[in-house]
Amino acid sequence: MSHVEEVRQERMKVEVKKVDPVKRELRFEIPKERVSQKMEEVYKNLEKVAKVKGFRPGKVPRHILVSQYGGIAQQETMKDLIPEVYEEGIKRENIAPIDLPEILDVNFKDGALTFTAKLDIKPEVVVKDYKEIKVKRKSSQVTEEEINKVLEYYKKGQGKEEQVVLDDNFARGLGYPNLEEFKKTLVRQMEMDKDRQNRADIENQVTEYLLSKSKLVVPQSVIKKQLERRIAETKQRLKSHGMSEEDIKKNEEQIHKDLEQAVERDVKAYFILDKIAHMEKIEAKENENLPSKVMEFLLREAKWIE
Repeated sequence: MSHVEEVRQERMKVEVKKVDPVKRELRFEIPKERVSQKMEEVYKNLEKVAKVKGFRPGKVPRHILVSQYGGIAQQETMKDLIPEVYEEGIKRENIAPIDLPEILDVNFKDGALTFTAKLDIKPEVVVKDYKEIKVKRKSSQVTEEEINKVLEYYKKGQGKEEQVVLDDNFARGLGYPNLEEFKKTLVRQMEMDKDRQNRADIENQVTEYLLSKSKLVVPQSVIKKQLERRIAETKQRLKSHGMSEEDIKKNEEQIHKDLEQAVERDVKAYFILDKIAHMEKIEAKENENLPSKVMEFLLREAKWIE
């Protein structure tokens, strides 16, 4: 431990309480010597700008400054000291918060400052056997039945329940020389759609395997935040599709229910992939997505079944 760290520890006390596997409560005590030093800095800055009748800036006596600006000085001292001490505390205790803390019970007593910080930390993730995950890719080939189903949709006027004759004339109206060319393009588009779905299916196979092989407790604050975001996105999408505010409100409880499980699964998957990234020293550059890079790694290491 360096001399600087030793001095700082004497100037701050912190007690860590483990509330649950992912929640910590830190109780800080800053002795009056350190508070006084910070307050002195604050008053020196105030002296330069304080406006008091009968005195030029920088010439206001300290006792007048204290009587008129004491409350502001105390607020500024807290504003500077609390984040400073909090950062020192989590570094010293080797705590990795996943979000800003909740600061409460701030108290000045006998010149000392005490406060409590409640925070969620990254969950401990135990993940094993993540290499050679068995994956199987479905065929992207389009069946005759699938093609006929889509053609039937066109035949019924694309959902308008009015019969349409599927012939060369119909195809030309869509910008194709004949029906055969339209069918070829349709098949290509359907194969591309299937290909995208199959890629998502493979990633889902990997995710399901990892979830079944991993142990972790997810911070509820993260789930809550993600759930709120997803609900807002869903409501906005429904609104853009023409659903009324009244109907959206009626379905809000169901939307919440439908999304809750999916969000918890996604958050768990994120922390598992993050842990693998740490174990495998996978890093994301700017504009890169770390979970996507980890998924690419897992697919390269996977055991592909024909």
